[in-house]
Amino acid sequence: MSLTLEDIAQLSGVSRSTVSRVVNGDKNVSAKTRQRVQDVIQQHNYQPNQAARRLAAGRTDTLGLVISSTPAATISDPYFSQVIQGVFNTCSLKDYSLLLWLSDLEHEQRILRHLSNNNLTDGVIVLFTLADDPIVETLLQGQLPFVIIGHHPNPAINSVDIDHRQAAYLATQHLLTHGYRQIATISGPRNQIAGQDRLQGFTQALVEAGLFDGNLVAEGDFSESSGYTAMQNLLPQKPQAVFAANDLMAAGAYRAIYQAGLKIPEDIAVIGFDDIPLAAQLDPPLTTIRQPLRHLGQLAVERLLEMVTERKRSILSDLHIPPRQVILPPELIMRQSCPANHL
Repeated sequence: MSLTLEDIAQLSGVSRSTVSRVVNGDKNVSAKTRQRVQDVIQQHNYQPNQAARRLAAGRTDTLGLVISSTPAATISDPYFSQVIQGVFNTCSLKDYSLLLWLSDLEHEQRILRHLSNNNLTDGVIVLFTLADDPIVETLLQGQLPFVIIGHHPNPAINSVDIDHRQAAYLATQHLLTHGYRQIATISGPRNQIAGQDRLQGFTQALVEAGLFDGNLVAEGDFSESSGYTAMQNLLPQKPQAVFAANDLMAAGAYRAIYQAGLKIPEDIAVIGFDDIPLAAQLDPPLTTIRQPLRHLGQLAVERLLEMVTERKRSILSDLHIPPRQVILPPELIMRQSCPANHL
């Protein structure tokens, strides 16, 4: 049976509060008393309750990660595994534990209740945000520090991301520059901010070129199967090229194109988004926009821990700490699914 502070106090001949001060490193204890208490602690191999100590100090040494997705999608999509690995590795380096919540419709209310309890974590990272996401709205109304991995239109929110609009614009401009004119897209879901941003970047590039055609836009849900179905729906329009809003949908587009007896890139060029490991393994290897997914996870943790520290300082000094949005530039990775020159 493990000893309590009361047991140590009785064995040391001091009060419980004195033992507590010794355990927590309080200097306002005489050297003689401190040594007597420490001798008893060592003799009986007393191990303080670390969780209780952290709560007493107003911290948990735990961060939360909320993903707006189903368990099946989270497990099957390499995008999530890459980001989670970046978050987890950085938490481990900083000696923090990580709580993972998957926020589908079934579990959303339970997660909202957890997030309203500030004693569970020191801060929260939110990944894959929806437009008008109730998770974000709940966090905005509370006092818990949080960071979004992704873009959000609210300037009061701390976030880390790449510029999705510019990335999609860059991919579409690449196709235009190399002679493609009938350019289609398989967009992400319209209720997700990343899906909206990538569609806007694609549309802007084609509107500027006077080539936008709404019949060449098909919506997917970031899954391989939705890319396959969307590409089947686009093929009757005879596109020369397609920009898929993520690599999994690009893989689905490959399957539909090959089943139609067409070749990539000879008949249809394809560009994806994310640069997950699958992209380089497709035949031909996929030209795509690279997201530094692990690095985004690392930056989110580092920014969140900065906010935890800043929050403590602001409470003590009554200072206002302005939010920050970290935006990384997009990078186009050239491979064989889009030839260098189609002119």
